[in-house]
Amino acid sequence: MPTHPRLRCLSLTAVLVAVSLRPVFADDALSFERDIQPILEAKCVGCHSADEAQQDFRLDSFVGLMRGGNSGPAIVPGKSAESPLVDAVTAALKATAMPPKDEGERLTDGEVALIRHWIDAGAIGPASTTEPPKRVKSDHWAFQPIAAPRPPVVANPEWCRNAIDRFVLSRLEAEGLAPSPEADRATLIRRLSLDLRGLPPSILEVDAFVHDPFPDAYDRLVERFLASPHYGERWGRHWLDQARYADSNGYTIDSARSVWKYRDWVIAALNADEPFDRFATDQLAGDMLPTPSQDQLIATGFHRNTLKNEEGGTDPEQFRVEAVVDRVSTTGSIFLGLTVGCARCHDHKYDPISQREFYQLFAIFNSTDEPTLQVPTDQQQLEEAPLLAEIALVEKRLNDVESNSGTRQKEWEAKLAKELAAIEAAGSAPTALAVLKPFKEILDVAPDTRSDAQKKQLRDEFLKHDAERIPLITQLNDLQTRRKQLADKITTTLVMQERSEPRPTFVHMRGDFLRPGAAVSGGVPAVLPRIHPSGTRVTRLDFSEWLFEPENPLTARVTVNRVWQTLFGRGFVETENDFGLQGDKPTHPELLDWLATRFRSDGWSLKSLHRLIVTSAAYRQSSATRADLAESDPYNRLIGRQARLRLEAEVIRDAALEASGLLIPEIGGPGVYPPQPEGIYRFTQQVKYWKQRTPEDRFRRGVYTFFWRSSPYPFLVTFDAPDSNVACTRRARSNTPLQSLTLANDRVFVELAEGLGRRIIQEASGDETARAEHAFQLCFSRVPSSSERDRVVAYARSERERLGPATAPADLDAAVWSAVGRVMLNLDEFVTRE
Repeated sequence: MPTHPRLRCLSLTAVLVAVSLRPVFADDALSFERDIQPILEAKCVGCHSADEAQQDFRLDSFVGLMRGGNSGPAIVPGKSAESPLVDAVTAALKATAMPPKDEGERLTDGEVALIRHWIDAGAIGPASTTEPPKRVKSDHWAFQPIAAPRPPVVANPEWCRNAIDRFVLSRLEAEGLAPSPEADRATLIRRLSLDLRGLPPSILEVDAFVHDPFPDAYDRLVERFLASPHYGERWGRHWLDQARYADSNGYTIDSARSVWKYRDWVIAALNADEPFDRFATDQLAGDMLPTPSQDQLIATGFHRNTLKNEEGGTDPEQFRVEAVVDRVSTTGSIFLGLTVGCARCHDHKYDPISQREFYQLFAIFNSTDEPTLQVPTDQQQLEEAPLLAEIALVEKRLNDVESNSGTRQKEWEAKLAKELAAIEAAGSAPTALAVLKPFKEILDVAPDTRSDAQKKQLRDEFLKHDAERIPLITQLNDLQTRRKQLADKITTTLVMQERSEPRPTFVHMRGDFLRPGAAVSGGVPAVLPRIHPSGTRVTRLDFSEWLFEPENPLTARVTVNRVWQTLFGRGFVETENDFGLQGDKPTHPELLDWLATRFRSDGWSLKSLHRLIVTSAAYRQSSATRADLAESDPYNRLIGRQARLRLEAEVIRDAALEASGLLIPEIGGPGVYPPQPEGIYRFTQQVKYWKQRTPEDRFRRGVYTFFWRSSPYPFLVTFDAPDSNVACTRRARSNTPLQSLTLANDRVFVELAEGLGRRIIQEASGDETARAEHAFQLCFSRVPSSSERDRVVAYARSERERLGPATAPADLDAAVWSAVGRVMLNLDEFVTRE
């Protein structure tokens, strides 16, 4: 029978030792290196070594042997009968006997007896406590260092506007293809506005850009859009998808939570172009920074977006563990582009990530508490400050009064004694005497000989009658009531806080937290660069800094890929959340690395990255289909044209709000409740709050719509918004009849069509041709062709004839152009970014 390929060849010494073993041992001392290690090398290290350590159990060193694997220590020194290693190498447990029959030769009885004897003698080995580093090598492209490629030489350099274009054009030329021509200016400004602001441009903006004669007109347009406060709303929505942001706790009860301050922080940080490394660190470990600001604490709400189960009878620890697992999986997906969550129950089936390494990541996030932070407004702070000062003053006066109460108490006792004597002499009713008797017996005892209970009873009674103390107590109670009323109005948000004492972390056997295995400490997968903790353990702050070290090959690549995906519809790596061995290879690996390098050298500036991409000739191409591309590159992976993209749910509604002139552009604030169909909560465990707080609620941008996990706003679901239960790194784009029906008949879009109709009437002349042209400019940022204009005019006239007999003349215009508005908002061009 041939030797298994993973078994190492026995040295001559090992062979001699193995065949000379005796079942009975003399008193000579056993040596691990001489007597035990050769057996392990011959029979075990093929599956348990630095290169391949199944169950993270390494037998290539004494330290690894004593540490054990995922299930814990394999040896109990002095007790071979209780040592799992002995069970594993004997035939007593045939199902799990090691090595498996198809993996190599089993240990002989003599070898097993030698191991038993060594364990019973104390399992003595070398004094070294250092385990040789785990060696995980991978040729997979994503785990290699980021290269710094030079832009290639191309045959048609005149087309190129920056280095991006040379990489794109080089691939096209290699395939015998040419890029598409630049889109017209009206298309360019609408595309750019939707991509950077999430809103269509105004008619004035379009007109100014289309007629701008200067060669830098487009560059200046890019700068204006990047500087817009709506930029943060647009790109913040992408990040909130990844952060699984929602306004409720999830599961069946799904009660509301206050975490919108985190959403507003994201928008503000992106508007300020906070460097991406700092943007991430604030969210992963803002509470661990030196003297963190309130904003940095708010930012840690990133990992408070996990679900919370409020059902009765649940085990809080189970769902705390589930939240930590989610944090590990989310972090791995967003920053590393790896499916690390697949290693929760066993070693990853495809990628070099072991189960132990998953729980090393778990350990990094396992020592947090989850407090609620008060975030008062400026006005609330102005109200609170004098109130706190007044409370402190009254408390000081009360302390002074109580510290000087000894004399007053003596006077009160003497007065009380006289009153009691007078009552007793007057022969009061027996009931009154029974009530007063305890005070008399107190008072009859000399002060120095009273018991502690007597002193306390008398002191308590005095405090109830102390004329100097009572008004201060009343005043303090009033102030505390006012403070509570103010506190009830103060906004709160969910944050993270590191515990002073870290929780112990164990491997969970088969992912079951009730079956703890080996203890682990914080760490990262060995296939990636080593992490260097700043203290005795790896913290969230250490981990966040490690993500952005120059040696880390993933963070920059993954982030750049997602930005490209948003602007072109498809990333260089189409499996944007899986850069592992099962993921797709990049279509333009050199361009991906060039952009990643540039992203880092530009100080991790997202706005600089966006500016670089949107000013490229590749981005500015027409999205029109071409026969040659359709045949040779049907999925446009070579980027021979721009992509036509169905707008995301929030952007569709925002575009309709903008076109109708009804958009309220206010930035930030609590979630709002625009109109939705009746009966939404008939199928939820609890009826959810859904009531407009102000009339403006119905006209705020979609990013501010309150999001119930168990019953999301129906329009968002119809247009593929994620459920926020897990991180979403790319939204689906479906095409269903329900979408068209919603745009035509949903009460929100009927109202917006009415607003669009009124705006057309107010801003255009009474001529129907002018109104048709204005409708096109409002909805599509362009002037219609003559045939398009004529069809709209014909439709308006047919609607006028149909509605005329039943509609008052004063309302006829509004009804006609509202009908036109419903058509315009339902056209494919309206919901598409060219």
